[in-house]
Amino acid sequence: MSAAPPDSGDRRPDDSSAREEQKGRPNGNGPRDEGARAGIDERPSGRGLYGRGVSGTGSGSWARAGFGLGLGATLAWLAVQTLLEIGQLLSLFLVAVFIAIGLEPLVTWLTRLHLRRGWAVTAVLFVFGLCLAGFVALIVPPVTEEINALVNAVPTWLSKLHDRHTSLGRLEDHYHLVSKARRTLTSSGSSGLVGGLLGAGRIVVSVITSTVIVLVVTIYLMVGLPVIKRFCFRFVAASKRTRTQTVTDEILSRTGRFMLANLATSGIAGLATFAWCAAVGVPYAAALGFFVALMDLIPVVGSTIAGVAVSLVALSVSLPVAGATAGFYVAFRLAEDYLIMPRAMKYAVDVHPVVTVVGVLIGGALLGIIGALVAVPAAVAIGILLDEYLFPRTDAA
Repeated sequence: MSAAPPDSGDRRPDDSSAREEQKGRPNGNGPRDEGARAGIDERPSGRGLYGRGVSGTGSGSWARAGFGLGLGATLAWLAVQTLLEIGQLLSLFLVAVFIAIGLEPLVTWLTRLHLRRGWAVTAVLFVFGLCLAGFVALIVPPVTEEINALVNAVPTWLSKLHDRHTSLGRLEDHYHLVSKARRTLTSSGSSGLVGGLLGAGRIVVSVITSTVIVLVVTIYLMVGLPVIKRFCFRFVAASKRTRTQTVTDEILSRTGRFMLANLATSGIAGLATFAWCAAVGVPYAAALGFFVALMDLIPVVGSTIAGVAVSLVALSVSLPVAGATAGFYVAFRLAEDYLIMPRAMKYAVDVHPVVTVVGVLIGGALLGIIGALVAVPAAVAIGILLDEYLFPRTDAA
């Protein structure tokens, strides 16, 4: 027979005494465990959640956060100052990129005719060089004639200033123009004259330097655009690279078509100016037409400046001719803004005319002439990206 089990009441302590003993143990279910169950961390204040040392009052955390904010603000300020310092270079680079992308369709078309890319770029630049040389050939002779006529007319004007029977002489007697001019020159002294000459010289040197920079960067971009594209595509994952290449090529293609459409509208403006000036007898019709075509490349303000300049030249014929010329440019500007340009841009880049006008206004307000030039291509790029990446997700949601 098996032995009877021992009496548990004789071997086990009382329940109440066991609970009291358990409370007194350091690793038991004492106050520390109750505090842990209540969400209270009673670990030493010098150790963090993952064993990292922190201050008991949190002053070290605030110090690090303040240092990080101060360092970030300093770096942001330095970045802004750097951008302001090199803002002109960035603007010139942006112009070069825009020109290179705009001429890319012509280069691509020549390469499809089995012409090497270097020779295709050379041919395109040669054509534009011929256009520039033609403009210089048209504009330099009349400008030289006008300068010579002005220099030859100065002695006659001076003699009329001292003749009281002429209108200039009566103006001199009443307003003393010669004496005021002498006092102005005397008060400014030779330093003012030298400063003005140096300022004009700096402007000329700056214009020449900027032109050379844009030309050189444009040539490099036109020649190496495929290599640059392949290098940039390597930063994209291989699974997404084909789609990215397709979207990028579409953006570049539409930007090039925008440039060609802008050239077409500028050519229309130049031909219209030449026809009007030849019809009403305004001198230098060919040079003025070429000048208007170049100025019309600048959106919004280019055609306005050109119209004012042509109207001032027409003033040399007569006041009615100048007024008629100003009215012609007002009408042409309205036709260009609301008929020619929107239709050409819609055909070239498939952008709504309202988007074209609003984009040009916003870009011009933000970045001036350069912003107005790149506003429409930027709107095209944003539209393509939205159609390709965002709208499919929202439609499928």
